[in-house]
Amino acid sequence: MPLTFRILPDMALVYVCYSGAICPRDTMRVFNEYMSHPDFRPGQKQLVDLRQVIKIAFDYPELVKMQAKKAEGIYLPGAPTLMAYLTGSADTMRAARAIQRSWDGTSDVIARIFTDEADALGFLGLPQTELQALLVRTA
Repeated sequence: MPLTFRILPDMALVYVCYSGAICPRDTMRVFNEYMSHPDFRPGQKQLVDLRQVIKIAFDYPELVKMQAKKAEGIYLPGAPTLMAYLTGSADTMRAARAIQRSWDGTSDVIARIFTDEADALGFLGLPQTELQALLVRTA
């Protein structure tokens, strides 16, 4: 599963891009890399791009375990973490909904699902309307 992340420290943002197959084990491996990155900060906004996913190995108990671990890492008291999920298919929409539901009941994470880049970027408080403009600007 190709899974990459890129931290944009000046925007307090991490961009996560999935492609191919998605599974919780690989997600946790990369999440641990993200948490040990020198630019990682709790409370960073998260833009999770699922549009290139073609297969989802979904395991709900693993998802819950993974989300609990992620909550420990991203939590910043008094400052909710914004998470935007970009989806492009019915399957990625279902996966994003399951992930979003796992945050229900917490005020520490505000997760939303989008099919439009401009809407996702706007939700995160970013002035760009296209993801490419954001990534080129920070390259």
